Amino acid sequence: MAEMVEPNYRKVMPHPASPSNTKTIIIIDSDPSKDVTTSAILQGYQHNPQEAWLPITESRNGNTFFAAFHLLCSGIGLQALLLPVAFATLGWAWGIICLSLAFAWQLYTISILVRLHESVLGIRYSRYMHLAIVSFGGTCIILIITGGRMLDLIFKTLCDRDAICHAKSLTNTEWFLVFTCLAILIAQLPNLNSVAWVSLIGAITVVLYSTLIWALSITKDRPIGISYGQSDKLKSNMEKFSDVLNALGIIALAFKGHNVILEIQGTLPSSPKQTSYKSMCTGVTISYIVIAMCQYPLAIAGFWAYGNKVPYSGGQGLLTAFSQIHGPNTSKLIMTAIYLLVLVNCLCTFQVYAMVVFDNLEVRYTSKKNQPCPRWVRTCLRIFYGGLTFFLSVTFPFLGSLAPLVGGATLPLTFSYPCFMWIAMRKPRPNGLVWFINMGLGCFSIILTILIVIAAAWTLTDKGLKANFYKP
Repeated sequence: MAEMVEPNYRKVMPHPASPSNTKTIIIIDSDPSKDVTTSAILQGYQHNPQEAWLPITESRNGNTFFAAFHLLCSGIGLQALLLPVAFATLGWAWGIICLSLAFAWQLYTISILVRLHESVLGIRYSRYMHLAIVSFGGTCIILIITGGRMLDLIFKTLCDRDAICHAKSLTNTEWFLVFTCLAILIAQLPNLNSVAWVSLIGAITVVLYSTLIWALSITKDRPIGISYGQSDKLKSNMEKFSDVLNALGIIALAFKGHNVILEIQGTLPSSPKQTSYKSMCTGVTISYIVIAMCQYPLAIAGFWAYGNKVPYSGGQGLLTAFSQIHGPNTSKLIMTAIYLLVLVNCLCTFQVYAMVVFDNLEVRYTSKKNQPCPRWVRTCLRIFYGGLTFFLSVTFPFLGSLAPLVGGATLPLTFSYPCFMWIAMRKPRPNGLVWFINMGLGCFSIILTILIVIAAAWTLTDKGLKANFYKP
C-alpha cells in the first residue's frame, strides 16, 4: 500500500485503473498555506480505503523520538537472551565475528527499507503488507507464551513457600488468558502513534532487564564445570555442522523488527521539502546504538558467566540459566523485578506488532464498506485477534523451543527480502557493484535459510521435541 503526496489543490480525482486492476485515488488540497496534502495510491484492492482510516497511517504526527521508541521496543527482546547459546557452539572469536557481521548486515537492510519508503518522489510505501499477518501473528503468540510464564514466575517467587501467602496458583492456560486480556485492553489505543509512550516503556524495560541479567550474572560465582570450547568432541561432523547452523539461526533470531520498519516510518510527517528519511535515520541510529549496548553484553557477559550451561529450551536462555543457577541465592525482590520487567516489555511489544495486524484486518473492512471502522467494529476485531492468538499459544506452547528453526525460517525478512526489493524498485545497473552486492546478499541469505531450517529440523528429529499441544 502506498501513498502519494501532492500540493495545492482540493479535489478528489480518480485515476484510470491500471491494467493490473489497481485503482488510484488522489486527494489534493488547494489551500496555498498548506505545503502538503495527502493522497493515497492503494494498490491491490478492489475498493481503496483512505489512509486516514487505518491504524498505521491514521496519525502522521510522529517524530524521531517516537520512531526510536518503536524501534527499540520492537527491535530487541527475549531472543537476545539466547545469544550465549550460539557462543557456546561458535566459541569466543567466531561468536563475536558472526554477531558483528549479522548486526552490520541487518543495519544495511534497514537502511534499504528506510530509503525505499519514499524511493519514488511523492509516494510513500508504509507497509510490509503481505508478510505482516504471518510474521506478527507468530510474534504475538510467543509474547503471550512468555508473558503468561512470567506471570506464573512472579506468583511463585512471591508466594511459594511463604507462610503468609496461601493463594493457589493459576494454571498456565489461565495465566496466558490473563496476559491476553491485559494486552488486548491496552490494544484499544487507536493507532501506532498513540502507542509511542507504550513503546517508550517497553524500551526502558528491555534495557533494564537485559542490563540487570548480565550485570548480576558476572557478579555471581560461575557454576562448576562450565566450558567455553565446543563441547562433545565425539560428535560426528554432521552434528557439528548442524550445531553451527543452529547457532547462526539463534543469532538471526536476535535481530527482529525489520518487518515493522516501513510501518514506523509511515507515522512520520513528510513533505516535498522534507521527507521522513532524515528523521527515520536519526531514530534508527539512536535505537540501534542502544540495541548494540544491550546485545553485546548479553552475549559476551552471559557466555563468560555460564559458558555451555545456558539452555535454549523454552526460549529464555540467559534468564533461565540465571534463575536456575543463581535464583535461589538472589533476593525475591530482585527476581520479581526482573520477571516484572520482562512481563511489561512483552505487553508493550505486543502492541507494536499487533497494531500492524489490526491495520491489515481493518483494510478488509474499509475496502468492503468504503468507510472508516466504527469503534465497536475496531474493538471486536482486536478482541477477535486476541482470542485467536490466545488459542494458538495454548495449542503450541512449545514454540519457544524452536528458536533455531524459527530464526532460520524468518531470516529472509531481515536479511534477504530488502535486498531483492532494492533491485526490483531502484533497478541498479545489471552486473554493477550495487546489483552484485544486493543480489549476492539476497541469494546467500536464501541459501543460508534453507541450510538452517534443514539443520534445525534434523536436530529436532534426532533429539526429539516435547510437543505438548494444549498443555502449556
